[in-house]
Amino acid sequence: MVKNVFKIDGMYCSMCESHVNDAIRAAFPGVKVKSDHASGVCEVLSENGIDPEKAAEALGKTGYKVISSSSGPYEKKSFFKRLFK
Repeated sequence: MVKNVFKIDGMYCSMCESHVNDAIRAAFPGVKVKSDHASGVCEVLSENGIDPEKAAEALGKTGYKVISSSSGPYEKKSFFKRLFK
């Protein structure tokens, strides 16, 4: 799994979060998306990662601007890993 993190300008409420999530899901079917308007961050989990330029283009069509992006491997933390970390 790969985790892409986007810093987004223009998210001001929970409805904005929904618009961002919907735009990413439409451009990249089968991904898991979570956005937070308070921090201006959108996290996307996928099998092989997503193209940051294509994500910025998809979000730009809805009026949001990607300020920065990063990606890296994602490892799901199990209950026991959290306990004994």
